[in-house]
Amino acid sequence: MSLSTDSVPSSYQEAKHHVCWQKATKAEVEALELNHTWTIVDVPPNVKPISCKWVYKIKRQLDGSVERYKAHLVVKGFAKTEGVDYFDTFSPVVKIAIVRVVLALASIHRWTIQQLDVNNAFLHRDISEDVYMTVPPGVSISGTPKCCKLHKVLYGLKQSSRKWYEKLSILLVSCGYQQAQADHSLFVKTADSSFTALIVYVDDIILTGNSTDEMAHIKHVLHSNFCIKDLGILKYFLGIKVAHSETGIYLCQRRYCLDLIRDLGLSDCKPCSTPMDNSLRLHQDDSELLTDVLSYRRLVRRLLYLTTTRPDVSFATQQLSQFMSKPTCSHLAAAVRVLKYLKGRLGQGLFFSRDSQIQLTGFSDADWDTCIDSRRSITDYYFFIGSSLISWKTKKQNSVSRSSSEAEYRALASTTCELQWLTYLLKDLKVPCSRPPALYCDNQNALYIASNPVFHERTKHLDIDCHLIREKSQAGLMRLLPVSSSNQLVDIFTKALPPRLFGTFLSKLGLVNLFDPPAWGGGVTKTKEAHEAQKLQAQQN
Repeated sequence: MSLSTDSVPSSYQEAKHHVCWQKATKAEVEALELNHTWTIVDVPPNVKPISCKWVYKIKRQLDGSVERYKAHLVVKGFAKTEGVDYFDTFSPVVKIAIVRVVLALASIHRWTIQQLDVNNAFLHRDISEDVYMTVPPGVSISGTPKCCKLHKVLYGLKQSSRKWYEKLSILLVSCGYQQAQADHSLFVKTADSSFTALIVYVDDIILTGNSTDEMAHIKHVLHSNFCIKDLGILKYFLGIKVAHSETGIYLCQRRYCLDLIRDLGLSDCKPCSTPMDNSLRLHQDDSELLTDVLSYRRLVRRLLYLTTTRPDVSFATQQLSQFMSKPTCSHLAAAVRVLKYLKGRLGQGLFFSRDSQIQLTGFSDADWDTCIDSRRSITDYYFFIGSSLISWKTKKQNSVSRSSSEAEYRALASTTCELQWLTYLLKDLKVPCSRPPALYCDNQNALYIASNPVFHERTKHLDIDCHLIREKSQAGLMRLLPVSSSNQLVDIFTKALPPRLFGTFLSKLGLVNLFDPPAWGGGVTKTKEAHEAQKLQAQQN
């Protein structure tokens, strides 16, 4: 009910008629003035101040109830000129794969996971350029035409994220933290037997480790410098629900799925057992073009973000994203089928078991000549830490492959690059693997080329960088091992499968359906983790 009755104003003129939004606007103005964000001055000659607007948002709790009303003053930075108003930009956004890796390790080691939110993050750094802004609505002035000369960065400025990240990283390094080489938005600190990791996603922070004293200390330091809000145990992050139990950590985007289905008017639709019809191959057909192209693009973009915790729709989303320029009615019908599949599995998500071993395992596969339009193949891979799925990708290859062996070899090269990055990440996190990583491939020719210096008519045209597989294998980075096609789970990322085979492969990926029963019948039983997750949900309710 609260989701449907609360409305968010689109302008200050709408917000000023509601007490809750008036309070939020007043609180934001007071925070800006207290931080000496600007000075009211006369408009300088030959200067056109950039305009601004109020952006309103409702922050909700896990049950959908209103936590607080937020108002942000946003500068229309798109009107600024590069080289005059700003010089370089950067946004501290950590790779989502790093979040999954850290949560999987925290589950294994039973680390405490805390969440922090920085209040007015972008207001904590001085601005070096001369930037003038119009007086915001709600700030009263009198006399000659005035404007605001900015002393602090604001949301919307091109340099805002860079300035915030610069100040935060300097503070963390001064406290003994080191930036991970795998991703500079990850900070780690080791001292004797204690370990602390800090993940930065713009102004949201995840803090975990085995030292509660160090976590309390860094929270005190951050609060004294930035005024943070301690949100306690991580439960909701970037639209992802995080549930904790004795057996592991569970991630899902159930509310995101519900919003997606509701916005498309499919709340009463009949669920499907698979995200794609296994008899259908999407291509640029001659069916009727969509009149509303923007709605299709928005739908595909939302599905792309859903793959953060839903690898089962990765292949379908990859196929749909190829037709963003000229979508047709058949493409929209395929997208609607994905939503019908999600309707039957709203609560499905990743499960990171506490009983997993720290062993890195990868699977690589390719589907030769998948794209009807370009005749290019699909590269697919995924990686586990123990039984926890942490990384995956479904992507069309950059060039046409002359054979299935060449397509598999190119896919194996991409998988090797991801494996190398994951080993760097585990090294930054001070986590040793119990055994060398194992990389499985179901193509014997690709394994033979990777193990032997073979150059003949079918391999001499391959890019030189593809042969890094052989170099990394000989250097001991991984063990290349064969796997039968019937056990090649990556097939769920390379092609549309029939319902029973899709369900069999999906059950082996370590996914858990916390809220809903399986969408198909027969052959699929609930795991121990699923029973524990449902028990946890019942306790929370």
